[in-house]
Amino acid sequence: MPRGRSTFTKRQKEQTRQQRQRDKAERRSQRKQDKQTDPGSLESLDELRQNAEAQASLFRMAHDQSVPPEPTISDKKPAE
Repeated sequence: MPRGRSTFTKRQKEQTRQQRQRDKAERRSQRKQDKQTDPGSLESLDELRQNAEAQASLFRMAHDQSVPPEPTISDKKPAE
């Protein structure tokens, strides 16, 4: 008995849906593998953090030499 047109299109849609699911799962597993096998990214983050800290210390030194620090709220006497 021949299948109708709607049965064929339903089967095609289902096959397409399953293929998209397989592709999505493959991309997900690929991202997971890339994340696990990329140790260079952690090293570069540590290097960037060290550079940022060094730069911040330079700014603090320049700021400390030019302007005396302003008193903070904790340095002021509480009003009685």
